Amino acid sequence: MKIGFIGLGRMGLRMVSRILEAHEVVAYDIDPDAVKRAAEIGAEPAASLRELSIKLKGHRVVWMMVPAGVPVDSVVEELAPHLDEGDILIDGGNSFYKDSQKMAESLGSRGIQYLDVGTSGGLEGAETGASLTIGGPFEAFKKAEPLLRSIARPGAYLYCGPSGAGHYVKMVHNGVEYAMLQSLGEGFEMLSSGPYDLDLEAVSRVWNNGCVIRSWMLELAGRAFAKDPRLEGLRGEVGGGETGRWMVEAAMQMEVPTPVIALSLLMRYRSRQEDTFTGRVVAAIRREFGGHAVRTIE
Repeated sequence: MKIGFIGLGRMGLRMVSRILEAHEVVAYDIDPDAVKRAAEIGAEPAASLRELSIKLKGHRVVWMMVPAGVPVDSVVEELAPHLDEGDILIDGGNSFYKDSQKMAESLGSRGIQYLDVGTSGGLEGAETGASLTIGGPFEAFKKAEPLLRSIARPGAYLYCGPSGAGHYVKMVHNGVEYAMLQSLGEGFEMLSSGPYDLDLEAVSRVWNNGCVIRSWMLELAGRAFAKDPRLEGLRGEVGGGETGRWMVEAAMQMEVPTPVIALSLLMRYRSRQEDTFTGRVVAAIRREFGGHAVRTIE
């Protein structure tokens, strides 16, 4: 396949590199330097969305990896006039599932098929294989399946249902992630504040060796502690929060009790008011798996 790819940030460029192992890629980003970096690894550069559409032959398949909200809307508004009936546009970012439903309906009226794909696995997943949850027309999913298969780890992609389903599952995933991060942060603060001088990296390692709570997040915590044993170079200010807020709001509308996830979201807001060790742990792990920005201590 020859794929259009829009958005060459920390996730996008890594995904392009993986896709190029199986397909051709025409790459575009608003940053010309990012397009140059994509060209250096084998992608065909495009200087505009119009040029990207021209360089794709037959029924187009285009993947967007841009931030949710206004950036997605802007790309679609500019690109859609250059797409034809039967083309497939994929949103691989963290868009709100109801926004994805509306976008699919709008584009569908013009014959353009829209897939919403929840992409998980962080930077390592972008390089070595992500986990994908897909929503949208089943016909579009089957046509795009070779691309999805090349991005995902073996067996790590799932067609979840009609438009919005892929991003809905990813929204819930992110809520669960919030709760897991918060529990790790609180647990390591207990260890750090206790009466013993503990090697937190060693604790992470032994907990991750056959223990009930073993996980990739514990592995990432160990990496972070190996770099900075008490995380003294970080502020405990945790970014993000939008997808978790969406999940908590949806849970309230559906009257589904999600107290742990709701409190984890509130603790993210709390972390921005005062530095805590829990916040430092969560910030450090997010930096490890997603390259997310952290505030450091001068």
